Amino acid sequence: MLRLSTPGNLRFSQATEFTATYGGGEANVAVSLANYNVPVDFVTRIPDNDIGRACKMDLKKYGVGTDKIITGGERLGIYFLETGAVSRGSKVIYDRAHSSISEIKNGKTTILRLMKTGHRLSTNILKLIFATSSFQKKCWAPKLPANITWLFIYGW
Repeated sequence: MLRLSTPGNLRFSQATEFTATYGGGEANVAVSLANYNVPVDFVTRIPDNDIGRACKMDLKKYGVGTDKIITGGERLGIYFLETGAVSRGSKVIYDRAHSSISEIKNGKTTILRLMKTGHRLSTNILKLIFATSSFQKKCWAPKLPANITWLFIYGW
């Protein structure tokens, strides 16, 4: 996802600009694992535009495998972060509607196909973690091939 955060500890209503970075829970854990030399691949769908390519490049520079990322759809999911200050907690607003991954047709089949393509997946791919409650409600978990210990599905 694309994170747009207020600079410093400004509130949304005070900010006149946002800092853009790529992240999200799944991406953050994948990068952390790559930092510990754990082979990790990211499975998702991103738009085929400059923002999607920048996101993919950002994951790559941290050593996260991106061969399983497919392109399609119109936009990357976004979240806005207002960093808390002192006793004021942080605030997050998600804008994931109509993102590339949420608009995927026949999503289960596509993800399973990605997992079984000719390229061998890393032996340590993160276990199924679903990014949004709407996908969690669907409650499906594919049977993972023997060479996969963990799998990340991002952005649902």
